[in-house]
Amino acid sequence: MARPIVGITTYLEAARWSTYVREAAVSPRAYARAVEKAGGAPVLLPPLSPVSAGDYVRRLDAVILAGGGEVDPALYGEIAPGEPDDDGLGAPQPQRDRFETALTQAAVEADVPLLAIARGMHVLNVARGGTLITSLPDAVGHNRHQTARHLLTVSVSSKVGKAIGDRAEVTGAHRRAVRRLGTGLIAVAWADDQIVEAVELQGHRFAVGVQWHPERGADNRLVEALVEAARP
Repeated sequence: MARPIVGITTYLEAARWSTYVREAAVSPRAYARAVEKAGGAPVLLPPLSPVSAGDYVRRLDAVILAGGGEVDPALYGEIAPGEPDDDGLGAPQPQRDRFETALTQAAVEADVPLLAIARGMHVLNVARGGTLITSLPDAVGHNRHQTARHLLTVSVSSKVGKAIGDRAEVTGAHRRAVRRLGTGLIAVAWADDQIVEAVELQGHRFAVGVQWHPERGADNRLVEALVEAARP
């Protein structure tokens, strides 16, 4: 059986090889390895013109919206507090924001399976008209979300719950989170302070957003669920 083709979004960074320094579309290797391990064929998607997003989706079996720098708060009507990015990726990348928003909308319209990871979950929520908390420590009064490991409660009836169970210890520090859910999205996992840690789009074959990084570590069940949803 042919492996489903899974597109993975990338971000633009200066890269060095030999004597050259050039802007490059880059992606942590963990995403491609997780897709391959799950039985998919990973391909990287450079953040080009939003007009090309629909063409990508028509040739893909599934999409992963990868993590990275923060979504520009101007896209959801907020003003950021001016803190440095958690991942050290610097200022927002408007080109990436525009491309991934268009890619998300195209995947939703085409019912193409979608797994939105960390920043990707924020893109999914904003693309559906939702908003984000721009400074989570200020909103909840603690810094526990900025630690690498934390426990979650998961809805057992959700696609996330069916993949990983009703409780999970996950990897993924974050300074932003969902404030208002976008159209059609429902919350399916929560931290102990009720911050939303996973969402799903109702009526879609598989459109899941998670605040953590399932591509890291030994538990690959969410990526496996994405690849399974992408099979004919």
